[in-house]
Amino acid sequence: MLALASPLVAQEEGFTPLFNGRDLSGWVNVNCAPETWTVRDGMLHCDGVPTGALRTEKQYENFVLELEWRHLAPGGNAGVFIWASPLSAPGQPFLRAIEVQVLDHAYGRSDWFTTHGDVFPIHGSSMEPFGRHKGQRSFPSEERSKGSPEWNHYRITCQDGTLRLAVNGKDVSGGANCNWRKGYLALESEGGKVDWRNLRIRELPGSHATPEQSAPAWDGSISLYDGRSLRGWKELPGKEAAAGAWKPEDWELVTAGGDGALQWERKPGDFQLHFDARAEQKEGPVVKGLPLCLNGTALPGTVIGTWTRYRVTRRGTTVECVQESPAAEGGPAVAMTIPEGPVELSLKSSAAVRVAGLYLKE
Repeated sequence: MLALASPLVAQEEGFTPLFNGRDLSGWVNVNCAPETWTVRDGMLHCDGVPTGALRTEKQYENFVLELEWRHLAPGGNAGVFIWASPLSAPGQPFLRAIEVQVLDHAYGRSDWFTTHGDVFPIHGSSMEPFGRHKGQRSFPSEERSKGSPEWNHYRITCQDGTLRLAVNGKDVSGGANCNWRKGYLALESEGGKVDWRNLRIRELPGSHATPEQSAPAWDGSISLYDGRSLRGWKELPGKEAAAGAWKPEDWELVTAGGDGALQWERKPGDFQLHFDARAEQKEGPVVKGLPLCLNGTALPGTVIGTWTRYRVTRRGTTVECVQESPAAEGGPAVAMTIPEGPVELSLKSSAAVRVAGLYLKE
């Protein structure tokens, strides 16, 4: 019996814990509040607010990932991001990734999703789904997950761009030719109160994914907004705008317009900053002037009715602003010059706009 058991034991050797049961060592809070992700009774707990992600410090390519999850209330929504980006995708709270769905049965179902372990690419990734599918979304071959508050076990095997998901002991879904095929691992916060435990990984030999097949490495950028409060910001009411002109709405900061401002409490020197902006009015007139102000002066530009990502770089007295997504024609344009020294960063708009994806690297 020992001889028969030894191959199984050997097969399971080499796993390393991804969560130590005490703190969030090895993990990075991408765009959530500190209280979104906590440790309770040796488990990693997510309270679901705001929508966002907690990712690993390290990128992975080929591996076997095992974890257990349970929804603490019926109808919960969450997910596991595989081969993910370090920051959220433009105009989204989510990372670009292949998502392994974590849904409770009470969430409901339709002809385009199930609650038993769908696998699908999101926000720029791609995948050729296995078996029954719709578009690039792979549906499970069997319904094996358990509803709240029972525990479920996922085993996610990733090899050379192919992903296979086993739910409670059996392969049910996945896809091939995934792009990216190397990146971060992340847990998704999306409204559901979820416990996670027994997260562990066994790395497999890599296959030299190309830069085009790999997520970019984290560049040191940090989120300036926690998705549930104005922590780190100071309200500056204008003559016509009362305090509270800017309000947190999950992963977005929203204003109805006015002459009030929201100023970040820190004053960086040279920096690179990303932010997403969208005019509330999707048709008709556009908003002149970007909602980001440096030393009280708005960056020149136009806010349209769809999410657009901008990259702002300050070096010395020069500020460059580039439209990153959708990609604009031409190269960087000098937006303004400012005095040397610390810069006051603030949000201000005379019209209704939404801002998200605020990440800064000094």
